[in-house]
Amino acid sequence: MSGIRKKPITVSPLLSTIFKIAVFSLLVGAGLSFVNISAEDILGSVGLSPLQLWIYMLEFRDWAVPNMILGAFIVVPVWLVIYLLRPPRAG
Repeated sequence: MSGIRKKPITVSPLLSTIFKIAVFSLLVGAGLSFVNISAEDILGSVGLSPLQLWIYMLEFRDWAVPNMILGAFIVVPVWLVIYLLRPPRAG
């Protein structure tokens, strides 16, 4: 049995980065909570309320989604043509 080697589990760099950001955000949030600083305090210091932030996020979404779809009408077909015309990979 000693001759059988198991492959190490690999994680994509994107997933690894997202996990690191989530853990660091949790630690910073816990630290801020420990010194009694809330999200509302931070938003208030820049002149926003949670409701205003939510409205800005919805407005951004309403602007971004149609523009992403419009861009995809060009980007996806170009990517597909380039992908199909690439020479085959060795291996």
